[in-house]
Amino acid sequence: MSLFEQIGMAIALAMDAFAVAICKGLTVKKIKPRHLLITGLYFGGFQALMPLIGYLLGANFSQYIESVDHWIAFALLGIIGANMIRESFSKDEELHTDDFSFKSMLPLAVATSIDALAVGVTLAFLKVNVASSVSLIGVITFLISAAGIWLGRKLGCKFKSKAEFLGGAILVFMGIKIVLEHLGIISF
Repeated sequence: MSLFEQIGMAIALAMDAFAVAICKGLTVKKIKPRHLLITGLYFGGFQALMPLIGYLLGANFSQYIESVDHWIAFALLGIIGANMIRESFSKDEELHTDDFSFKSMLPLAVATSIDALAVGVTLAFLKVNVASSVSLIGVITFLISAAGIWLGRKLGCKFKSKAEFLGGAILVFMGIKIVLEHLGIISF
């Protein structure tokens, strides 16, 4: 997996956190640097931790399923991406408050990083430096979610569904690319 692909995957995974951060930013009367820092640390930290856990789980089982690993990666990325696209069309509004406490931020951070756990499993099947991938995912999510707080305060939730759709589409295309490369149809 190239650096460009790793960055694309990190951006795609950050879209859920970005969407939630935008809506969280709506609830803040005046943005303080600590709001950006707290949001970035929670979302970036969990987005880095979850794929690492997924990678460790996948690495333990990769030898047993190596012959179908590309199909597993395709299925997981496709399901996660399709779910993100489906959620982008959802009219359900999430409840957000201007509370940045552990009790408030932990569930949001876990909820937005569940898909990263499954992506971590796929990393175990790919030729990738997990340390650089996890680091990129964490740093990019930190920056994007901190920007989401600021954008939410300035612009509102109108970009939430577009961010989720874009992230989902990127993951679906990455899954398709993995299978097409394995089948020898394309090569990068």
